[in-house]
Amino acid sequence: MKRYNFQYVNIAETELVERLKKGDPEAFDMLYDIYAGRLYAFSMKYLKSPEDSEELVQSVFMKVWENRKRLERDLSFKSFLFTIAYNEICRLFRRKSYLRKYIEESMHTVSSSDNSVEESAGFHSLLEEVEKIVTDLPERQRKAFIMCKIDGKPSKEVAADLGLSPGTVDNYVSATVKMIRSRLSGESFACLLFVSLFLI
Repeated sequence: MKRYNFQYVNIAETELVERLKKGDPEAFDMLYDIYAGRLYAFSMKYLKSPEDSEELVQSVFMKVWENRKRLERDLSFKSFLFTIAYNEICRLFRRKSYLRKYIEESMHTVSSSDNSVEESAGFHSLLEEVEKIVTDLPERQRKAFIMCKIDGKPSKEVAADLGLSPGTVDNYVSATVKMIRSRLSGESFACLLFVSLFLI
């Protein structure tokens, strides 16, 4: 696909977004060409899989096309794009157990720098803390939380499976989220990611 001059891109991106809102496929292709590589690199950092990262890029741009009429000319298209990508990564972490895979691989590939070691150690510690909190929950609350937030099932389906009302399931999940948030401290990326995983 044709590559575009970034100086031109900086000047014309708002115009491309406006054209995209009107359903212009060429504008879509140009924006894809500008950002696909960056999204792929961003995804690879966390998913560690070329196939899954490529799939995520396609999924993000599909969502962009589907929601093109909601784009606002004066807001950052880059921020819009990466917010979708971040939410998709969080969804994959929840539904495909990428979180543990990410931690395990990070522990083997960290550099010797203090920051990298501290980040991996912090991530591992956070995972253990969350697992302990969830393990110690009453059985039904634990099952409701895992089914909703880890397996990604809707409250109504979980309620039917567990013989509970949807409201009770929501209360269980909400109480667990509050407990996790109260037990986690600091503002590291690891902590922020955990919060995002349990709130999205």
